[in-house]
Amino acid sequence: MATMLPERHIGAVNWVGLGTLYGKECRRFFKVWLQTIVAPTITSMLFLAVFALAIGRVMPEIGGVSFLQFMAPGLIVMAMMQNSFANTSSSLMISKVQGNVVDVLMPPLSPGELLIGFAMGGMSRGLVVALVLSLVMLPFVHLEVHHFGFLLLHALGASLMLSLMGLLTAIWAEKFDQLAAVTNFIITPLAFLSGTFYSIERLPEPLLTASQFNPFFYLIDGFRYGMIGHADGSLAVGAAVVVGCVVVMWLICLKILIKGYRLKA
Repeated sequence: MATMLPERHIGAVNWVGLGTLYGKECRRFFKVWLQTIVAPTITSMLFLAVFALAIGRVMPEIGGVSFLQFMAPGLIVMAMMQNSFANTSSSLMISKVQGNVVDVLMPPLSPGELLIGFAMGGMSRGLVVALVLSLVMLPFVHLEVHHFGFLLLHALGASLMLSLMGLLTAIWAEKFDQLAAVTNFIITPLAFLSGTFYSIERLPEPLLTASQFNPFFYLIDGFRYGMIGHADGSLAVGAAVVVGCVVVMWLICLKILIKGYRLKA
């Protein structure tokens, strides 16, 4: 005679399901750590090496610090953003293409729980890459914490914002070409044109004004202030832009997941 299992009461939050989804997203990138952690770290270090050899010694100080010390926070945030975006976008896109996205949609997980699981997985990859890159940079660049609050706010904001952007892109995209197009023509240009390698104060008009409409600029600028105490823009405006963008994108993602747009037949 078969033994009847007791009925499980999930409650307001399915903690077991949420933890399982988050664990799956983290195991995805830890399992291929050479590709997801080591590779972006090496790429960022190559950027640092090229700039150090090419113009590091002749470039004047920016904001009272050396050019390499000024550039290092930008490289860290850029790596963090790109990997947060890549984690959520690739995870959901692969599930859609392989046809096993139903394995995520069928369990008793609410749209909000799905959103938290995917977003936290992307955030974790971005933050891990940023931490590893920072440790690798330490022997070559003097890194410190000037304001921990701004450092934490913009690190969490950058990883969460790009994680949500990756989720939105994967929901919209129907093939990998569309996913690559967003990465190559939107994410990468915005990251490179956000003051990663330079101070926007050196830009002429109207490029100076245009750069202040780039949300990535505020992510890098606030994080850089948290590390070296130098900011090109308004810290209050930057913090408001970061929080506002995250909230708006969170609500958009939640609404799309509730409707099941391009996820449910």
